Amino acid sequence: MDNVMLARSLFGSSMAFHIIFATLGVGLPFMIVFAEIAYQIKKDPHYALMAKRWTKCQAILLGVGIPSGTMVGVMLSLLWPGFMEIVGQVIALPFQIEIWAFLLEALFMSIYVYAADRLSPTLRIASVTLVAMGASASAVLITDAHAWMNTPQGFRLLENGQIVDVDPWAAVFNPSLPTTATHVLFSAYLLGAFAIVSVAAAKLFSRKLPEREKAYHRKGLFLSIIIGCIMSLLTALNGHETAQMLHHHQPEKLAAAEGLFETQAYAPLAIGGFTDKESRTIHGAIEIPWALSFLAGNRFDTVVKGLNDFPEAEWPPLFIHTLFNLMVGIGSLLIVVSAGTLAYRIIKKKEYPRWLLGGLMLTGPLALIGIETGWIFSCTGRQPWTIYHIQPTSAASTQAENLATLFILFIALYVFMLVVTSVVLRFYFKRNPVTPEMLGAK
Repeated sequence: MDNVMLARSLFGSSMAFHIIFATLGVGLPFMIVFAEIAYQIKKDPHYALMAKRWTKCQAILLGVGIPSGTMVGVMLSLLWPGFMEIVGQVIALPFQIEIWAFLLEALFMSIYVYAADRLSPTLRIASVTLVAMGASASAVLITDAHAWMNTPQGFRLLENGQIVDVDPWAAVFNPSLPTTATHVLFSAYLLGAFAIVSVAAAKLFSRKLPEREKAYHRKGLFLSIIIGCIMSLLTALNGHETAQMLHHHQPEKLAAAEGLFETQAYAPLAIGGFTDKESRTIHGAIEIPWALSFLAGNRFDTVVKGLNDFPEAEWPPLFIHTLFNLMVGIGSLLIVVSAGTLAYRIIKKKEYPRWLLGGLMLTGPLALIGIETGWIFSCTGRQPWTIYHIQPTSAASTQAENLATLFILFIALYVFMLVVTSVVLRFYFKRNPVTPEMLGAK
């Protein structure tokens, strides 16, 4: 493995680890807001207890998300010095503003945790809403830099490497920011909802659960499945906008995602299969006629560029077709499962059957896999560029040695931190079960 690939692997594994906590750190506060609103409307103490317990979970996850985010920031500087040289002059603004977004989140998190019982209903909702707003703003601001890497603007890079005509605000408001940031937020809210669905389903799956706790978890499951269904639908609709953005700004990524080699109108959408670089065809896919053209331009006769229109050295890795299919497949499955569960609950008005609870337990892990897959697709699909069509990844990477040793050490550290976090979460909630808190609330 060469130095560039080692740097990509080390940074990619760091991001994959951090994304777990960063995304849940956006999705859980969003769910806490809805639990608080439900409590103030229904005056049902179960919802207040949900908000309280989810906040404890958020605090534990935040304790890991902060250091993992710090490690990612340090790795950006150490592994990608060529990239950071441009970033520091062009797109540093969102990183600086993100500090204030994090301050907003941390400040009102403290107020909500330590003073919620002494606040009026309006201030309770306001404080946790500001926590969610701070977390969401942090996600948008960090995503802004990623969007700029895909659609860079706000500067010119001369042949001698000098950066001129810098316009920081043009860089911030780059063309792909609206669709990319919206997709990140919707998918984070989706993960927060389905993580709760998984836990509630697992609790209801147990035959030994007291009826009091069953009622509590049924309410949590119903609330979160509603939010999950809405967010999965919004994520899918936003995916359509993302396809149009790729069509206009990153056509080779769209072509690689769909295994399209020949430029054509009435282009088909390829589901499944695998792309063959040698024969420049896609094998084993189910093709929906004209669908890709419609996704790209809202017209069946939209001309979609194929990979043959681009130098082969600038093709993204063709395995991103599989990543794209996995991401879309998981998103579609979550829509079907959540909508089906809601329909069952509304029409049947019965207990959730065990087979359905078993399926719902998988929705949280599936949502996380979908998000991880989406990030890998987005970043890998930009290759061989760090800054699209401006800076190749090889020019951005460090030339330092011994990255393989660092890679092994950090993988071991991430596995250790995942295990410790899981143990801490399990220990805390086992030591603090629902029933005593429920009785105390009364």
